[in-house]
Amino acid sequence: MEKKRLITLVIVICCSFVANSQAVPPPIPPPPPPGLPIDGGALFLLAAGIFYGIKKVRD
Repeated sequence: MEKKRLITLVIVICCSFVANSQAVPPPIPPPPPPGLPIDGGALFLLAAGIFYGIKKVRD
């Protein structure tokens, strides 16, 4: 009877080690988003600032 209990205990312990050793790796994170281009919007902002400055100087 004692030998049967020992074998059962060894099997249960070995199965728990196998179950814990099979960890799933975390998923690969997505790539970072691309940077925002500075194009026509900056040129429009510069032109609006120049025209606003000229208007303020004339007033």
